[in-house]
Amino acid sequence: MKRDYISSVHFYGRIWVATAIAMFLMVPMAVCLYYGVWPQWEHVLKGLLGVAPIFWTVGIIEVLTFSPMLGTGGTYLGFVTGNLTNLKVPAALNAMEAAKVKAGSEEGEVISTIAIATSSITTTLVIALGVLLLGYLQPVLQSPVLAPAFDNIMPALIGGLGVVYISKSPKIAVAPLVFMVALFLAVPSLAGSVGVLVPVGALICMGVSRILYKKGKL
Repeated sequence: MKRDYISSVHFYGRIWVATAIAMFLMVPMAVCLYYGVWPQWEHVLKGLLGVAPIFWTVGIIEVLTFSPMLGTGGTYLGFVTGNLTNLKVPAALNAMEAAKVKAGSEEGEVISTIAIATSSITTTLVIALGVLLLGYLQPVLQSPVLAPAFDNIMPALIGGLGVVYISKSPKIAVAPLVFMVALFLAVPSLAGSVGVLVPVGALICMGVSRILYKKGKL
């Protein structure tokens, strides 16, 4: 049963990923066809050389890092709908934590997929309401009183989740935490390369875990 489920998820997941890619490409294609104007390929390639290697690298790293946590269904659904780091991954991990199931298990697969689906639906509804009410909400959202809150949404989200997971295994978490804090304080410009540094922290965590395990401290 599980093999049939995984096979079906892979089948439909590939279709949805291919469909999403096609839809992303259709917008600029439609604009070019409508106006009869096409970009010069040398300029396109020049622009890609500056950003594509970074995005491709981060994309590959995110697949390798997040897939074991999200499961098969959650991975396809999360990558199609986007916002993994700041929304889908925290939602899935928090849901599995609340349900007391482990990532990678059959139960974790189900809970992760439901959490990401619910998060996607909620996000879509909130965005739709925001678009409809943008004229009324704009003065409130641009208020100087709320500006600091919007600037700290990501630290608050990651910090809240971090406290939960760090408190579970402080011996394992302290090494990558200290390394990353020291690295970002020494080189602040790396703040834009968080996606690339995620696997570095994961490797440090696994290395420290293995050392502690061999010494009988875990």
